[in-house]
Amino acid sequence: MPTLILVRHGRSTANTSGLLAGRTPGVPLDDHGRSQAAALPGRLAALPLAALVSSPMQRCQETVEPLREARPELPVHTEERIAECDYGEWSGRKLAELADEPLMTTVQQHPSAAAFPGGESMRGMQARSVEAVREWNLRIEAEHGGDALYAMCSHGDIIKSVVADALGMHLDLFQRIAVGPCSLTVIRYTPLRPFLLRLGETGELDSLAPPEPSPDDQDGDAGQTAEGSQEHTSDATVGGGA
Repeated sequence: MPTLILVRHGRSTANTSGLLAGRTPGVPLDDHGRSQAAALPGRLAALPLAALVSSPMQRCQETVEPLREARPELPVHTEERIAECDYGEWSGRKLAELADEPLMTTVQQHPSAAAFPGGESMRGMQARSVEAVREWNLRIEAEHGGDALYAMCSHGDIIKSVVADALGMHLDLFQRIAVGPCSLTVIRYTPLRPFLLRLGETGELDSLAPPEPSPDDQDGDAGQTAEGSQEHTSDATVGGGA
C-alpha cells in the first residue's frame, strides 16, 4: 500500500495571534509561513510523488501552491474530509480565553467525549479524516501501485488523529502527539499494519528551546511568546499551535 506524507500547513496569522482559526475563512499564512511553504518543494525534491491532496482551507492551499508550481504535472486534489475540525462557537476565539472553558478539560483529558458547541465532536473529526486517508490509499494504489508516495496537506488536530489511528492509540491519547507548522509526518501503510516513519519532521531544533521570560514576569513563566506559541505546560494546543 502507499506511503502517505502528511504536511501540516505553514504558520498562519491565526497561529501567531493565538486564535483558534477552525474553519474561519480568510486565514492566510504569515510571512514565516510563506517562507516555510516556499521551502517545501526543495524538501520533497527527491521524492516521486504520485499525487497531492489538500484541505480546502486557505492556509493549506497557500502551503501547497509552491509545490504545485514546481511540479505542474502533479495531480492535485481537494479533499473536504481533511479540513480543519469544526470548532463551532469556539472558532476565531483566543486560545487564552478558551483555556478557562470547562470543555477544555475534556478536550485535554478525554477528547473522545468532547463536542464543540455548534460544531463537531473530536470523535467525528477523527472518523472522517481516517476514512479519507484509507480511501485515498486505495485510490493511489489502484492508480499508481503499492509503492507510490503521495502528500496530503492538512491541519494539526487532523494529522494527530490520523497518527493516533495508525499507532493503534485511543483518541484519548492523541494530545500526546505534536506536529508543528509545515512539518512532515510519514506513514507507510501495509496490509497488516501502518508504520510511522516520521513524526513532525521540520529539520529545525530552535523551537525546542525554552521560552524567554517576559520582562514583567518575575517568576519566569513566559506564557505565550511573541509568536503566540504554547507555553511549556502539560496542556496540548488545540488546533496545533505555532
